[in-house]
Amino acid sequence: MSDNHFTVAIIGAGPAGSTVSMGLSKHKIRHVLIDKARFPRDKICGDALSGKVVYALNRVKPDVVNQIATASAAFLPSWGISFIAPNGKRLDVPFTIDKQSQKQAPGFIATRTDFDALMVENTSSEYCTLIEGVSVKHTQVESDKATLQFTDGRQVTANVVVDCSGAHSQLAKSLGIERELDHYCAGLRQYYKNVSGLSDEGYIELHFINDVLPGYFWIFPMTDNRVNVGIGMLSSSVSKHKVNLKEELERIITSHPEISKRFEKAEALEKVKGWGLPLGSKRRKISSDRLILCGDAASLIDPFTGEGIGNAMISSKYAVDAIVEAVNKNDYSAQVLTQYDTDVYHHLGPELSMSHQLQKMVKYPWLFNFVANKGRKSAEFKGLLTAMFENVNLRKKFRDPRFYFRLLFNK
Repeated sequence: MSDNHFTVAIIGAGPAGSTVSMGLSKHKIRHVLIDKARFPRDKICGDALSGKVVYALNRVKPDVVNQIATASAAFLPSWGISFIAPNGKRLDVPFTIDKQSQKQAPGFIATRTDFDALMVENTSSEYCTLIEGVSVKHTQVESDKATLQFTDGRQVTANVVVDCSGAHSQLAKSLGIERELDHYCAGLRQYYKNVSGLSDEGYIELHFINDVLPGYFWIFPMTDNRVNVGIGMLSSSVSKHKVNLKEELERIITSHPEISKRFEKAEALEKVKGWGLPLGSKRRKISSDRLILCGDAASLIDPFTGEGIGNAMISSKYAVDAIVEAVNKNDYSAQVLTQYDTDVYHHLGPELSMSHQLQKMVKYPWLFNFVANKGRKSAEFKGLLTAMFENVNLRKKFRDPRFYFRLLFNK
């Protein structure tokens, strides 16, 4: 085997790519991890790390969870999420039912500069070759191998490629994944400090405000008295209504009757930055011969909450499982790798489907207000929302239409 041939080539060393790398090293599979940036580097994001992140890390490299839990200067523990309906009613959903039994918080909040750098550091092993500061110019998938050509003239070959390059993946387009405005979200982020009224337990806040529906304004608390503030809205609605998201973000911060009070002494730490979010509101083909798509490249962002990191890392865990099977069979065909699609959508599909329904419901403020009010009174509803974060096995209840009937019509 030549020095430039690997069993696996991973494009993108963000959370998805790094998770794949750790998993492959655990199984002693030689691979190359490639990223166009050099770490540490910033990545525009909401910065929330849910229990799914912990779930995925515990299956590939549990020690990283301990590193996160002890890095108090960079990682803020988060115990839940708050949904604020258009009528101002607040629905607090904890990430765990039994907080007292937990040694550490189920979720965390940290800049992508800190989190991604920690993840890349943990890919170091004898089985991983890390290449930073170089982009993949072209990928050619052939019957016997895949060839990756870099912008600096070098190239490597691999038995299988895992594309974790994000929302603008060229390989995703080769599988027919295109940017569709009804399944894509536009987002803006800005860091602030000295915002008041934050949760003592690191609850992240999603504010569903009439003028930005279907979408939301968020406030995510961070360490050092900082917050990640932003706004996200379905791209088709932005286009249809000619919404200027930057102006909407500023208007909410300065003029919203309740939110503006919390920003009276706040100070912006950066200019507004924007990015796109490919949503998992539509099932897609995410593998092919010698190719697997993970994370944003596979369009797996939650349509309702906007969570991307946790879903990306869940997909990476299943990518490792599929690759291990392919290595054992020495077969990297679509027929073998399609098990990856099955596993990802079995795990995330019910939740993504539910989130898509909630996203559509948000278009009607009265209905969202009604469900939020019912949710505040329904222990079953809050328990199942917590289960969505905490217990994978209980998510099957979201598939049962009787649950929604009981929620809407039971007193």
